[in-house]
Amino acid sequence: MAAIGRALAITFFLLGIWEGAVRLFKVPAYILPGPLRIALTGWDNAAILAHNAAITLGEMLLGLVCGSVLGVACALAMASSPMARRAMRPVLLVAQALPVFAIAPLLVIWFGFGLSSKIVMASLIIFFPVASAFHDGLARTEQGLVDLARLSAAGTFTTLRLIRVPAALPALASGLRVATAVAPIGAVVGEWVGASAGLGYLMIYSNARMQTDMVFAALAVLLAIALTLFALVDRALTRMVPWAPETTPD
Repeated sequence: MAAIGRALAITFFLLGIWEGAVRLFKVPAYILPGPLRIALTGWDNAAILAHNAAITLGEMLLGLVCGSVLGVACALAMASSPMARRAMRPVLLVAQALPVFAIAPLLVIWFGFGLSSKIVMASLIIFFPVASAFHDGLARTEQGLVDLARLSAAGTFTTLRLIRVPAALPALASGLRVATAVAPIGAVVGEWVGASAGLGYLMIYSNARMQTDMVFAALAVLLAIALTLFALVDRALTRMVPWAPETTPD
């Protein structure tokens, strides 16, 4: 609670400086609106923001699920078979090295302006941190436990299920936390490239009409969604993987 209190105090302090600077230097609203103007715009357009936020949230959640499932499956395949590892490692590298911004227009052409292209885009961003973190966890299982399983005549699948996967769950949890944090990127970029609804679409629409206060209001809603989703996932992972080491904020 103390950490939350400090964060809120710092946030309100910075917002106060922002509002004061805008008023002091008489910055035009189309360049940089003040927090109060943004809040009023958000209040007046609450229904529009809520509708578009629901669409973006759905894209984020579906992308998070699809990307996480693909990442877990890829990590398990690489841990189970050296041949699969040699075949899939380049896929991981390409998924990380290829900027999603560069292929976003192609994804829209291939999958259309609807929900599919946004889910694919979010999945591509989420896939790498989940697969990479989980595979590292599986590869770094304590060798003594693996040797003990072999002495007990446990097969590869049994060793993976009973020893390596439980030992790697903290690493998977870390990957899922990172994936949750970057989930909004894929959905919003997809909406920027081509969409008819969503917070990203609303930002582009408002920016083209010099409605900067609406752009900031959409950004604020997106930030609130992202922080809430991360907090929920973090809380769930902490309860599901209680043996993972925790970091306590100062």
